[in-house]
Amino acid sequence: MSSETAKPYTMVVGLEVHVQLQTESKMFSWTGTEFGLPPNTLCDPVNLGLPGTLPVMNGKAFELALKTAIACGCTISKYTKWDRKNYFYPDLPKNYQISQYDLPFSLGGSLPIPADNEGNGGKTVRLTRIHLEEDTGKMVHTSGQESEVDLNRAGTPLLEIVSEPDIRSSVDARLCLEELRLTLRYLGVSDCEMQEGSLRCDANVNLHIDTPAGKIATPIVEIKNLNSFRSVERALNYEAERQYAKWKEDGLTIKDAPKETRGWSDPDGVTKLQREKETAADYRYFPEPDLLPVVVDDAWVARLKAEIGELPRERRERFEKAFGLSEYDANVLVEQGKDVADYFDAVVARTDQYKTASNWIQQDVLRTANAKGIRVADFPVAPETLADLISRVGRGELNTQQGREVLGKLIEADGTGDLEAIIEAGGYKMVSDEGPIREAIEAALAANPKAMEDLKTGKKKPDAIKGFLRGQVMKATGGKANPNLVGQLLDAMLSELGG
Repeated sequence: MSSETAKPYTMVVGLEVHVQLQTESKMFSWTGTEFGLPPNTLCDPVNLGLPGTLPVMNGKAFELALKTAIACGCTISKYTKWDRKNYFYPDLPKNYQISQYDLPFSLGGSLPIPADNEGNGGKTVRLTRIHLEEDTGKMVHTSGQESEVDLNRAGTPLLEIVSEPDIRSSVDARLCLEELRLTLRYLGVSDCEMQEGSLRCDANVNLHIDTPAGKIATPIVEIKNLNSFRSVERALNYEAERQYAKWKEDGLTIKDAPKETRGWSDPDGVTKLQREKETAADYRYFPEPDLLPVVVDDAWVARLKAEIGELPRERRERFEKAFGLSEYDANVLVEQGKDVADYFDAVVARTDQYKTASNWIQQDVLRTANAKGIRVADFPVAPETLADLISRVGRGELNTQQGREVLGKLIEADGTGDLEAIIEAGGYKMVSDEGPIREAIEAALAANPKAMEDLKTGKKKPDAIKGFLRGQVMKATGGKANPNLVGQLLDAMLSELGG
């Protein structure tokens, strides 16, 4: 199906995002949470639902959840409790999930979405609530008629972030998820690896259609199995057109049909009906009798707020205002990860060549880190060394090409090389003496009399001739002449010669 541009309807989307928290043990038991272990090796009596077992709340998981809610500007509940959500699936051995229903630990809040280069985003998505629960297991469907269950994931701390239906396009839905993932990683709440299932998304979507009788809304559909940002975009675009075609066929509105759940089939590029959506009554919520409520005081919230630090949106703004970076450059540095932005901050704390620092980190540093398969936090050249090198280029002691060659040698030395020694050994110091540069210019003029003739007769543009002569001077000096000084002296000498 085609994209959503110029459609006769408005897409209305709300997201339900499930995030596995970065803890060493499960939400209500002691078992580990490592990914990729053999099936059913991370099981214990609690998440197997064996008789006589009692859950114990994971304190770190609750703190990570609180930190997320504070960062999103949610209202923190002073009193919160746990509830049993009853449903019967093979991946939930005790036949209920410990979750939160009517008294979640946070309500409200919002997530600002930055604008992209094509005019998408640039708005704020309101949040309905953020609550905690335990994850279920995972069904593994074989090629035959059978399915298997892996309970390693069962009981893992899970944060559910529910948005209001404020999103109006599939692109904005993707941008919202990308910003949420970045924020959670900055907070250290989750690794948000979608391929490992630690960030999963369900999307609720329907259409608002203008008709001669007024605006109508199609029945709401919840789309599941969205395990990549690309899938979110594709699924929303497909589902919007499917709903529009169905409305033209049967005219059903939100009042005429119950909410349904559809699964996204990425290979087929379609959504497929799974069931009618359950309601709260279907889940038979009731208070969890084996867990005490949690009381959150002001001191607890204040301590966590002090630990949060600078959020991605705040860092972008500071990079633009404090260092004069473009919106694009600030976005790249921040969105590449907290370690990249931290490295940039450490470099510009020691040099005022902010734009050069941004360029070199985006190009040389990131390229090398990706090639070596390392994080920028483990980059072999220390920020203070890179700042020193960039400052030397800024002062004219080295030109840009020489600076990058020196950086390459520092990288080859894997952080053990001495900057000054590499510059001396390679003869990289730039010539800034007027005498040798004048001699080189005079030699270039003598060797290229036609260039001077073309300049005087106007046969060629002055900038082209000067560029050619500058190139000859740089070639004669082995690229070591200060290019700014070459330009100044060349202009003055040509002026004296009537050019």
